[in-house]
Amino acid sequence: MGFISTILGFFGFGMGIVIGLVIGYFLFIYVLPTDVKVPDIRPLAEQDTESLQRLLPEIPLWVKNPDYDRLDWLNKMIELMWPYLDKAICKTAKGIVDPIIAEQIPLYKIESVDFQSFTLGTLPPTFPGMKVYITEEKELIMEPVIKWAANPNITVAVKAFGLKATAQVVDLQIFALPRITLKPLVPTFPCFAKIYVSLMEKPHVDFGLKLVGADAMSIPGVYRFVQEIIKDQVANMYLWPKTLEVQILDPSKAMKRPVGILNVTVVRAMKLKKTDLLGLSDPFVKLKIMDDKLSSKKTSVKHKNLNPEWNEEFSFVVKDPETQVLKFSVYDWEQVGSHEKMGVNIVPLKDLTPDEPKVLTLDLLKNLKPDDVQNEKARGQLVLEVMYKAFNDEELANGADESGTVEKAPDGTPEGGGMLVVIVHEGQDLEGKHHTNPSVRLLFRGQERRTKVIKKNRDPRWEEEFQFVLEEPPVNDRIHVEVVSTSKRMGLRHPKEALGYVDVYLADVVNNKRINERYHLIDSKNGRLQIELQWRTAS
Repeated sequence: MGFISTILGFFGFGMGIVIGLVIGYFLFIYVLPTDVKVPDIRPLAEQDTESLQRLLPEIPLWVKNPDYDRLDWLNKMIELMWPYLDKAICKTAKGIVDPIIAEQIPLYKIESVDFQSFTLGTLPPTFPGMKVYITEEKELIMEPVIKWAANPNITVAVKAFGLKATAQVVDLQIFALPRITLKPLVPTFPCFAKIYVSLMEKPHVDFGLKLVGADAMSIPGVYRFVQEIIKDQVANMYLWPKTLEVQILDPSKAMKRPVGILNVTVVRAMKLKKTDLLGLSDPFVKLKIMDDKLSSKKTSVKHKNLNPEWNEEFSFVVKDPETQVLKFSVYDWEQVGSHEKMGVNIVPLKDLTPDEPKVLTLDLLKNLKPDDVQNEKARGQLVLEVMYKAFNDEELANGADESGTVEKAPDGTPEGGGMLVVIVHEGQDLEGKHHTNPSVRLLFRGQERRTKVIKKNRDPRWEEEFQFVLEEPPVNDRIHVEVVSTSKRMGLRHPKEALGYVDVYLADVVNNKRINERYHLIDSKNGRLQIELQWRTAS
């Protein structure tokens, strides 16, 4: 009986399943639910705004809201630059995080925390639109919308108590609406003194966190917990009206406009101390207005001379003669390695009477510390001729600055054309592998011009002018400038060596009439070249 009951039970179970599936199929096919409504189908033109946004959630902001501007140009630029931005951002982030980690790990008895990989991936952030506010204040307010679905690979290895664990951040998504305020606007590059950043709403941050190969964010409750912590922490720090303030310039100094010109002539030095093994020195002078971001200016190098004469003139823009000082330093030029400082001193501009030339004979000091006993040692003297010329009211009203005016082209210049003038001023930190005898070579429209060769000088000064007469403005042209080193010594395998080059586009020269820039040379470690370009016309 037991066997028969088992057989009947088996068949009953099988038949029950079959009968149940058949009944369920017919109910699914032929019985309609009563709570399903017929959809309301209407043309798009008859839909309201909310319905359209639900149907098409990815409509660009500049379509839905006329207050937002398109940023296709910015998205394209970021897309092209992203491989380089990725490396730069990751390098900066590691530079900020590494010291913090090094300071914190001893507190938690952690042996080491290392980044095994750190990249933000191949997908750049996008900006669907940006709103710009116009106010009466000296400020610029922008609200860009940021959407970023990234594929980063950030892997951190933590070692503690002899054990090692790795964590990997993947599938990062960020949606944020920041407000960026640039203020105050100032007449000094980059034209704003501070950046204020705040969030107009809590950001959305989503990411995967893999621990030992498993996604920790898939653990029930962990995802929502981490989301809320991130939103609350970020909101507590930067949600409007709280802001992150980044200072770019000192506003009190950036707002100051030029009020005069300081003309300096480096005349000569006397009784300089010997620094070279052969009992001589190769001195040159570096001058700079302190508390000014403009680069310093240099004289030429006088080889093997302890009483050199220069008679070289320089001009500096002055913004605050009551606080600014002229600092000069005398160096011994070295072909290899850093230059050796021979002495230093300063000239406070408040001690100068406007429009009155003054000859100064100043002792060279070890440093600018007034109580340092090393300054009592004689190091030589430097003779300067200085004159401070204050701008008059008319020059201040016209915004007088360092640029000056451009001369007119000479008679006979083609009508509608002009003269392109290239002035090669000086080079800095030029260094060749086998020799450093620099000269500059200009290539423009098939014409070639060259400066003189200055032997054994990493900081040469040429002050040579070249002219090109043109029948039309060179708005679509560029000039190729390269620095080469040549040597006539017999037996050298490399008698000619390239020290760097730069291509200068001339459209800005035509529009601005004059450009005087210090260019970083391509294919050079630290080399720079100061070139002045002028576009002179007959009118």
